Amino acid sequence: MTPGASIAVVSQKGGVGKTTTAVNVAAAFARRGLKTLLIDVDPQGSVRYGAGLRPGHPIHGFADYLAGTRALREILLPTALPWLRVVLAGSVSEALDHSDYLVRFGETDLLARLVAEASDRCDVVVLDTPPGLGPVTRAALQAADRVLVPLQAEPLALQTTPQILRGVQDIVATHPRLVFDGILLTMFEAGNPACETTATYLRQKVPAHLLLDLVIPRSPALAEAFAAGQPAVVRAPADPAAQAYVNLAMRLAARFGR
Repeated sequence: MTPGASIAVVSQKGGVGKTTTAVNVAAAFARRGLKTLLIDVDPQGSVRYGAGLRPGHPIHGFADYLAGTRALREILLPTALPWLRVVLAGSVSEALDHSDYLVRFGETDLLARLVAEASDRCDVVVLDTPPGLGPVTRAALQAADRVLVPLQAEPLALQTTPQILRGVQDIVATHPRLVFDGILLTMFEAGNPACETTATYLRQKVPAHLLLDLVIPRSPALAEAFAAGQPAVVRAPADPAAQAYVNLAMRLAARFGR
């Protein structure tokens, strides 16, 4: 059996739709019948709020596995979708200080081993990472074989794009099998001058193969679904943003032959 694909979702800053993208693209893969594992390594732990977990689910997760206080079988959580399992960030998301978590990450290759094992059993592994290119995100990129970069369609994106591109290129230089699937514009409003200007600038300045021509429109359905604890592709499948995530999953699946 060919190993599944592993995709790290990374961004230079928070608030750009990174976790929303990770949750919805993972759910869209699962709805296509692909066995999918979503792993949250962001210490903020936001995946637990929108992944469609069953009521009363435990909060332990990867941080507890990393600390040796939980076994792998204890942190693999089912969701409302039969083909989607989730590993939460764990108890670190309740802590004010994340320094111990960061130190442990730098001392082990446990994430890489988990992703490799999961890739042997799943069609897709999706990693939600912290904003920026710190040690956790770098470890996720070393563990993954693909990377997707959500970028909010706003003028500030023009400042952060070079940073994230340089960072990913640096990692690709030492991790040749890492495929850059591209920059994904999120929260796009057709007719909004700031959004249109940002998109136009990026299309002119960023090489075509690094910028996806598919965009995620701004939609209240995304926030409403998260508030309800579900992926938008499940709660509001007819919404344009949900449909965009479904199309994104189809496109990515075609790229890695699933």
